[in-house]
Amino acid sequence: MANVTLRNVRKTYAGGFEAIKGIDFEVGDGQFCVLVGPSGCGKSTLLRMVAGLETITGGEIDIGGRIVNEIEPADRDIAMVFQNYALYPHMSVYNNMAYGLRNRGMPKPEIDTRVQEAARILELGAMLERKPRQLSGGQRQRVAMGRAIVRQPKVFLFDEPLSNLDAKLRIAMRVEIRKLQRRLNTTSIYVTHDQLEAMTLADILVVMNGGRVEQIGNPLDIYQKPATTFVASFIGAPPMNLMPLASDTLRDQFAATTPGSAGILGVRPEDFVISNGTVAGGIALDLTVETIEHVGAETFVYGARQKDGTGIAANPGELAAGEIIVRVPGTAAPAIGERVRAMAPRDKLHLFSADGRTRIDT
Repeated sequence: MANVTLRNVRKTYAGGFEAIKGIDFEVGDGQFCVLVGPSGCGKSTLLRMVAGLETITGGEIDIGGRIVNEIEPADRDIAMVFQNYALYPHMSVYNNMAYGLRNRGMPKPEIDTRVQEAARILELGAMLERKPRQLSGGQRQRVAMGRAIVRQPKVFLFDEPLSNLDAKLRIAMRVEIRKLQRRLNTTSIYVTHDQLEAMTLADILVVMNGGRVEQIGNPLDIYQKPATTFVASFIGAPPMNLMPLASDTLRDQFAATTPGSAGILGVRPEDFVISNGTVAGGIALDLTVETIEHVGAETFVYGARQKDGTGIAANPGELAAGEIIVRVPGTAAPAIGERVRAMAPRDKLHLFSADGRTRIDT
């Protein structure tokens, strides 16, 4: 096992495009780190740089106390699981798992011991003589993972390994990957664009955007205290409601300790309550229900905020118009077209600078 440390890592392609813009973070020994972000944010490029499949333009990558910038992928003591499985179609499951060990000249008894143990862990024992075409997508993914396990590397790297699976199988495989990593206690870095997958898998979550790190930390800490509006909108489903502060009165009310610096107010859908009452120190928004999504035990209500004829909030402490998402119990949804009031207490409000780059705690 080993720590993985990135120090000011950069990647610039010919023509000047900077894909990775100076990234620093450390994955502790045995930790499961997830890189999450939208398509094109640089997360797969960063993973390939750790693997040695992409050269780095600047900075250092340290695996287990050894700078690996100039070290070939095969000598970095890592194992990678790809999105497309990359199995040899003409080989059996056993031979797919054993192939890399044979190339390294490992004795046959040791190869057999490792393959059989990986097959036991992954419940592939009855499939060792099958070809990949005879397996389901989930089984092929387990073979790809078994091929990584038999190498007994210091670090596992996963590049969106579940994206080709259907929704039900993704959930099952997500649980299996987390259980497997905890059992093996191997340092792991996992790339995904699925924020739910990221939240449920990670010990440490790295949220990326435009080649930079937006926030690093424990998944729940990031959810509860997003550092930027990008993180607030990307982590969470549905995303956080983000609203520009509509008046000086509102800005002063919710950012008295930093007057003038707060420009955006955020509220998670689950932190609203639909009620006709009042909320001291919080916000109350009058909404017209436009859409309802029933998802079983809960329902998402999409409502349009009310405003006066000038487009400005009618009363101090209210917000200008726009769509708001409110989560309610599955049996408590209002009707489409109904006027409702959504309220959130002060301790559930999030404040950000006008450019969305800074969280403001009050």
